[in-house]
Amino acid sequence: MTSALHSFSELLIRKLESIGSVSEAERSALCRLQPTLTCLNAHEDLVREGERLDSITVLIQGYACRYKLLADGKRQIMAFHIPGDILDMRSFLLPRMDHSIGSITPSQLGVIPHAALHDVFSNQPGLAYHFWRSTLVDAAIFREWMVGIGRRLAFSRIAHLFCELIVRMQSVGLCSDYTIELPLRQSDIADAVGMSTVHVNRTLQELRKQKLIKFTRGTLTAMDWPRLCVAGQFDEIYLH
Repeated sequence: MTSALHSFSELLIRKLESIGSVSEAERSALCRLQPTLTCLNAHEDLVREGERLDSITVLIQGYACRYKLLADGKRQIMAFHIPGDILDMRSFLLPRMDHSIGSITPSQLGVIPHAALHDVFSNQPGLAYHFWRSTLVDAAIFREWMVGIGRRLAFSRIAHLFCELIVRMQSVGLCSDYTIELPLRQSDIADAVGMSTVHVNRTLQELRKQKLIKFTRGTLTAMDWPRLCVAGQFDEIYLH
């Protein structure tokens, strides 16, 4: 329990520090938060479209995704979430969810009531700015995904996704030598980049053939980072 609480505050601080400067007083306020810890099995929903929330959730361990389901059951993933990410900050001001959030792997989460977060913002208004900035970065990532789905070829689409996830994992200290844990199924990737699983499989084979990546058993390695960035037309400026 103590270890998980420490991970919660440390990951949240790393996340906010990756996009801005957090003062000692703000760090202390975040460390004093007492989240309710909860776990999800793989492929389990945290929240479904239409539900109302009275808390925010930080991913402590595992992978999650933001998605919508169409009437025919097809799924569009709109974001992948890694440890340290705030999964539902929008609910602080827009309590009814317009999409669903679910786990990809077994996951551990820390839940903070809106009321407790409001108190923190009242005492440390600078933290409200940091959380708002985090939400704006999420929006920037979403815009980049829209460009990818609408205009990039399949090869660049998947290369760009891998580059993004590596940089995001680096920012919270979860990447070593361009190697990250990436327990995604090909169907998860397909639902994120708007491709069929067959097309994803062929594209992954081509990325391997060109010695750009090694992707096996839930681990991704960029074997040639500069070339992978070129292949994905990747410029990390949108990650701020």
